[in-house]
Amino acid sequence: MEEPGQRQAQGRKGEQCRRAESSHASRPYVDTRRRYPRDMVNLTRIYTRTGDAGETRLGDMSSTSKTDPRLQAYADVDEANAHLGLALAQGDLDADVVTLLTRVQNDLFDVGADFCTPVVADPEFPPLRIEQEYVDRLEAWCDHYNEDLPKLRSFILNGGTPGAALLHVARTVVRRAERSAWAAYEVHGESMNVLAIKYLNRLSDLLFILARHANREDGDVLWVPGGER
Repeated sequence: MEEPGQRQAQGRKGEQCRRAESSHASRPYVDTRRRYPRDMVNLTRIYTRTGDAGETRLGDMSSTSKTDPRLQAYADVDEANAHLGLALAQGDLDADVVTLLTRVQNDLFDVGADFCTPVVADPEFPPLRIEQEYVDRLEAWCDHYNEDLPKLRSFILNGGTPGAALLHVARTVVRRAERSAWAAYEVHGESMNVLAIKYLNRLSDLLFILARHANREDGDVLWVPGGER
């Protein structure tokens, strides 16, 4: 039988994830979800009217302005995730890349949940956090997919196959999300988890590599500097 304290903790953790996720509504692999057993989120109603005055609640239930740079950071993460969804839907990507990017989409919800919950020392109910193994997993994927690509002789133009073009768009939005997160860090300091920001940096690198991987049959479209093109 559950103790009352256990039920309270589960309720608080569920509320945190609900707030975070509704706010933006043989490969190297580490299943961090096994370390964070959590109930699935049940959204019974999409609109709440609680943000009609220009404020919203963070994952710790504190109230803040919707113009808070912290919100900008996880809004940009949400936008990046939407572009990944478009790449998955229309990019005709390899099956292994689809599996990888679907995992990344889940990771980005974790990033959003992390950004929306300020870091505090010794929290009573430890929230979901991006940890080093998330970053390590991206670096392992980068190394794996970059291994067989030809060395670059110049910068490349965004384009090529539909999948590559869509991944380049997602990459640029991820880079914006990273910049927004650092801007939030300048305001909020150590209440932002730097590992979550590092995750975005590595993800943009991975998307660049995967875009090149999508163009591997026809080759990259290289930038030709100057007037003689």
